[in-house]
Amino acid sequence: MSWFTKALNSSIGKKFVMALTGICLILFLIIHLINNLTLFAGPALFNTVVKNLEGVKPLIRVIEVILASIFLLHIYNGVRLWIENKKARPEQYAVNASSKNSTAFSRTMIWSGSIVFIFLVVHLRTMWYYFNFGGDYTELKNTHQYYEIVVSTFSSHVYSMFYITAMILLGFHLNHGFQSAFQTFGWNNKKYFPLIEKIGFIYAWITAILFAAIPVYFSFFYRGNV
Repeated sequence: MSWFTKALNSSIGKKFVMALTGICLILFLIIHLINNLTLFAGPALFNTVVKNLEGVKPLIRVIEVILASIFLLHIYNGVRLWIENKKARPEQYAVNASSKNSTAFSRTMIWSGSIVFIFLVVHLRTMWYYFNFGGDYTELKNTHQYYEIVVSTFSSHVYSMFYITAMILLGFHLNHGFQSAFQTFGWNNKKYFPLIEKIGFIYAWITAILFAAIPVYFSFFYRGNV
């Protein structure tokens, strides 16, 4: 298996892993967004959705382990590629860059990705932890009042603004990452790649805007009671 390890550790191998894990995370975000959008339908639907997920918790745990592995692989290879690019000569950037626009985005991917990662850690602590273990909201969790946990969390304007900022950066990250993934897979035909760029742009910003709409609504417009 040494040839396989060698291939994965090559520059092309790292980019392939980045592209593959990136596509997996893009698919996860679609599913996660769909579930989150049920918040706008009110507590009854959202609490029912989360309660149903509780019923298949063993399967959810397996999926969470797989997702965590994908995230770690994506981050690990992203950092390694960034370090390699930093060590590369300036001439190599000029040769490898497909356009001035993509170069600007690629140079900031490590920073947008880093901030999104910090957000993910905070988000897991403020949402996932309470949904699974209760903490300060044990009574709400035990009575399946998950909607109320969300309302309480987004009552913090500081957290909501951090969430919104992270989603804006996620939009930039997804926009470039989507295009880069298809380029890595060799789908950069001049005839079709402009369409891929448009699809990537639409996907990235619809995803970012809809995720950001959740804290905007609960922090600034929601008038219910916890």
